[in-house]
Amino acid sequence: MARSSRERDRRRSPTSARHAEAIRLALMETAPAGLKKPRLMVVTELSRSQVVRGLAAYHEVAGEKRWPPLLWSFRDGYHFCEDAVELEEWERHWAEVKATQISSVINGILAGHARLFPKSRWVSYIGAQMNAIQSSLDMIAHPQNQ
Repeated sequence: MARSSRERDRRRSPTSARHAEAIRLALMETAPAGLKKPRLMVVTELSRSQVVRGLAAYHEVAGEKRWPPLLWSFRDGYHFCEDAVELEEWERHWAEVKATQISSVINGILAGHARLFPKSRWVSYIGAQMNAIQSSLDMIAHPQNQ
């Protein structure tokens, strides 16, 4: 279920939004190069936890404020990306990671729940929903297999 704008604003602190803005400004100064977390901490004068919260806030507000997509790579660290191929590769990787996590939940938790309570409507419902999500993520991660 999509969250309303008010719910998102309540969850996101003004401080983390300021940290996101500081991160955006620091990365704009170094673009197209990126910054790894230790260097980002120095440039923004934020602590590690403030950078982490700022990065999370950045991802939440980027679409609303029309900021460029922010990616992370071993080579470049955090950087803005406007390359369609790189964005699609990152999105496929993200979908594969999430599909693996959901598979772990299905096999590690829901399967046990279903064995303990085989007639549970809840476990049938959640299992069907999780399988559908996993299938969708698999199609995103591996479109050539479809």
